[in-house]
Amino acid sequence: MTEASAGRAGKVALLGVPIDMGAAQRGTLMGPAALRTAGIKPVLESLGIDVMDHGDISVAQVAQATDQIPANANHYRDIRAWIRALSPRAYDLAKSGAIPIFLGGDHSLSMGSINGVARYWQEQGRELFVLWLDAHADYNTPLTTMTANMHGMSAAFVCGEPGLDGLLGEETRASITPEHLDLFGIHSIDPLEKKLVHERCIAIADMRAIDEFGVAVLMHRVIERVKARNGVLHLSFDLDVLDPGLAPGVGTTVPGGATYREAHLVMELLYDSGLVCSVDIVELNPFLDERGRTARVAVELIASLFGQQITDRPTPSNTLSGG
Repeated sequence: MTEASAGRAGKVALLGVPIDMGAAQRGTLMGPAALRTAGIKPVLESLGIDVMDHGDISVAQVAQATDQIPANANHYRDIRAWIRALSPRAYDLAKSGAIPIFLGGDHSLSMGSINGVARYWQEQGRELFVLWLDAHADYNTPLTTMTANMHGMSAAFVCGEPGLDGLLGEETRASITPEHLDLFGIHSIDPLEKKLVHERCIAIADMRAIDEFGVAVLMHRVIERVKARNGVLHLSFDLDVLDPGLAPGVGTTVPGGATYREAHLVMELLYDSGLVCSVDIVELNPFLDERGRTARVAVELIASLFGQQITDRPTPSNTLSGG
């Protein structure tokens, strides 16, 4: 395993991606600031990790696009500018040897972050797998979507599905195959989206499977599959995978999400695996949060991903103890 592995993380690169046009409800543009305020950098530094915060990415220098706007793709031009700016930055951060953490922003950012990271690992001759930790599959296309919101098309785009083919402009498209995607924690999926996911034979661990088999069994299946191919893993972490009682600060809450302990176990198992090479944290909407509660939970979970054991925490989070 290379230096860019969460299991033995030496360096982390933070990059804010304040995009909120991909979702129906605005406000995730403040997500990066909320994660910083919740202490993501000092918490990681307390684990002995060298953390460089690269600030927030800008789209000011991205040339205006002239390609045809696809039907059923809200705010396509704006999102194209963000994705076109982010993909090469993601590539450069992966190449630097640090583990990039992309601070969102809505889930449409993953179309750029994963593309850039995938391009780097393809050049290294390594297969990139993606763990999509989310209440939603996000495997819609412009032909299947019920809302036209592009954050619900991000996993499909990452896997090379057609419909948004001009999104990257001249930037190389480095898609993964559907067999390299794991949907984990899913508990909401649209009818046509569900049909497409089954046609592509994408691995799904929904909340029923988690209830039936447990997080550990299902996560070990993911980890062993990646290890068997000598692959690396990108974690795309949508905070709406968590139960709304734990993480209210998201725009698309779905009852019946993961518990605090289940989420920490996922992160601890990923840390033990040493496979994670890059991370998205998406859909944090501070407008909808309760006194920073969701942001603090997100930072605690990222700390577990990078080696902090839950038993090492001196006191419970105030939000979880009722304080």
